[in-house]
Amino acid sequence: MKVIDNKITFSFDGSNSYVEKVKDNETVVFITRDCFNDQLTEEGTTIGTLDWNCINPATGPVYVEGATTNDTLKVEILKIELGDTGVMCALPGAGLLGPKVKEESIKRIKVKDGKVYFNDDITFDVTPMVGVIGVAPKEGSISNGSPGVHGGNMDNKRIKEGATVYFPIFHEGALFSLGDIHAAMGDGEIMVSGVEINAKVTVKISVLKDVQIETPIVENDEIIGVVYSDKEIEKAIYNAVDITNEIVSDKLGISYNEAGMLLSAVGDVQICQVVNPEKTVMMSVPKSILKSVI
Repeated sequence: MKVIDNKITFSFDGSNSYVEKVKDNETVVFITRDCFNDQLTEEGTTIGTLDWNCINPATGPVYVEGATTNDTLKVEILKIELGDTGVMCALPGAGLLGPKVKEESIKRIKVKDGKVYFNDDITFDVTPMVGVIGVAPKEGSISNGSPGVHGGNMDNKRIKEGATVYFPIFHEGALFSLGDIHAAMGDGEIMVSGVEINAKVTVKISVLKDVQIETPIVENDEIIGVVYSDKEIEKAIYNAVDITNEIVSDKLGISYNEAGMLLSAVGDVQICQVVNPEKTVMMSVPKSILKSVI
């Protein structure tokens, strides 16, 4: 089993040099830093000391042997092991509520024994999830802070232990990276951060030969979800719904109209994050209705 540690990137880019080669169907451990590159975990550190060029690090990229642009990358999230200190912040102008934030706040939070100790009175269960995960985009360089059809900063809280994420492949080897783990995060991530934390993430990476998809797809025991991001949330919703409708129509052998009516009855439009310039949504379908998209 390969362990990828202390090898980070701040962008998804087809020209990035890979840090390791992994085989098809190999299990890999990614040691990740928090979204602030572990710069705020120590008492006394402030936003003013932050190097903003080192935000949202992802561990990788790794080159997946046998992965081509005719294929789909399958990533199974097997285990997420959290550090013991989470960090949250509120920043003027950042996030949905940023315009009303008058001064910055940093909150360091103990994470222990499956609990988040938010303050002396409020404790809740950890719900570990992966915020940044994806492959090199078709063109150019995309910051880890942005999502797209390559994946990236989707901040989808359903990307957690037991989930499988599928990605289109735009470059030979896929160039896969992940990071930005949260001990907990609500849909929307409205105050710009979840409980940001370093972690160890174990995944199984596989290549689905001669299978092509348009955008990331998330699958777990309960749902299959099509993820899409756009600067205009209405467009993100439309594309996620339209792609899902086409898949349902094709897989179930029903008309486009019938598929739409079915989704109106059993499907859910879910908000992942609304804090990045590109907003991310997911259209989910129960597994009882749609068994598979592959």
